Amino acid sequence: MTREEEEEMQHDISKLRDQVQQISLSQKVTKAKMDALKKGVEAKMDGLNNGMEANMDGLKVNIEDLKKYMEGCVITL
Repeated sequence: MTREEEEEMQHDISKLRDQVQQISLSQKVTKAKMDALKKGVEAKMDGLNNGMEANMDGLKVNIEDLKKYMEGCVITL
């Protein structure tokens, strides 16, 4: 192998190293973004779940109030 071929090979190896580093960095950034999105979705889901539970609790109270009201409306003949 000539000196020129060795230099070309070293240059190619260097370019490949740079590309691998760029890919690695890109993967780390992508993973960080995905983790952040996942946490955001989980937080939203928790909020929705808590909101639904509160709504259901409110609905149960309203149903109980309606039952009491209806019991008071019963007319005996």
